[in-house]
Amino acid sequence: MKKKISIHDLARELKISATTISFVLNGKATEKRISSEVETKILEYIQKVGYKPNLVAQSLRTGKSKIIAMLVESIDDSFFASIAKVIEVTAYKLGYKVFFASTENETEKAKQLIRLFRDRQVDGFIIAPPPGIEKEITALLEDNCPVILFDRHLPTITTTNVLIDNFDGAFSATNHLFENGFKKIAFVTLDSTQSQMQARLDGYQKAIKQAGTVSKILKLSYNLLHTEISEKIKEFLQKNKQLDAVLFATNYLALGGVDAINQLNLKVPENLAIIAFDDDLIFQLLSPSVTAVAQPVQEMSEEVIKQLMKSLAVEDQSAQQKETIILKTKLIVRKSAINFSSVKNLRTAG
Repeated sequence: MKKKISIHDLARELKISATTISFVLNGKATEKRISSEVETKILEYIQKVGYKPNLVAQSLRTGKSKIIAMLVESIDDSFFASIAKVIEVTAYKLGYKVFFASTENETEKAKQLIRLFRDRQVDGFIIAPPPGIEKEITALLEDNCPVILFDRHLPTITTTNVLIDNFDGAFSATNHLFENGFKKIAFVTLDSTQSQMQARLDGYQKAIKQAGTVSKILKLSYNLLHTEISEKIKEFLQKNKQLDAVLFATNYLALGGVDAINQLNLKVPENLAIIAFDDDLIFQLLSPSVTAVAQPVQEMSEEVIKQLMKSLAVEDQSAQQKETIILKTKLIVRKSAINFSSVKNLRTAG
């Protein structure tokens, strides 16, 4: 078996101190004012010889793995993917690497992932939690491991949360429809007890109650395929032909809704106005373009990593003050949810 190369072998061959090599490997070249020439020399050589640091030994020696675990519902989702990208770039600049995993909103999978990452000695967790993992998160906190929850929270867990004002986002979107003359507004959402989904439902229902009209709600399973979502929404619209507007609780539900509307040969917004919660690039490209509740992705990403770094700098997690940061959404007004006369004016002007 070929002998494994050590950091001291590198130091001897390169005639550079092991400490300097360690700083470069840990992404601290700039912080330690190591020249770009030396950094390049080290990185090119370790690639040439195939050096792989012993992460376990490094973790035992320093007490830090310099690794963060991030668990989200689905890393394929545009919202989570955008947040993950910002966090990864920021963490790398701070000397950390991020391991990502999707829970698929499954409690047991989330529990297994938490155990796996804890066994790997990660320094901290960023989690968009599914329900039912309170015990596992409590165990992490009791083990003095920093945990930041984002997007949704668990009411019984005392830790720092970075959240969106989902209630106000849905409330404002529903009122926007009322202000544009739409009166029979439905809400298509997930059959979920998660805090963010419940807040969106509550915001919609509050606006409906204030307007003195009747709510109409369709709840769909999280695990449905796109074609199944589209078919369910199509059936819902066929049974409720009195509707003149729909607020969708997620962007992928809205995309399923667009397909259903097209299959029914309905015109937007002439026959049915739509708004999506959580903006997506494709909403700008559709015709007509889709009004959406935009979540502050950049701000949330920066706040999450900022809060985790604060926690990592504290030795005793129980002594650190926990915060709940709530960020505002923004309604991006496009053509799918404005009064038809306004649409005609826009078309004439354009």
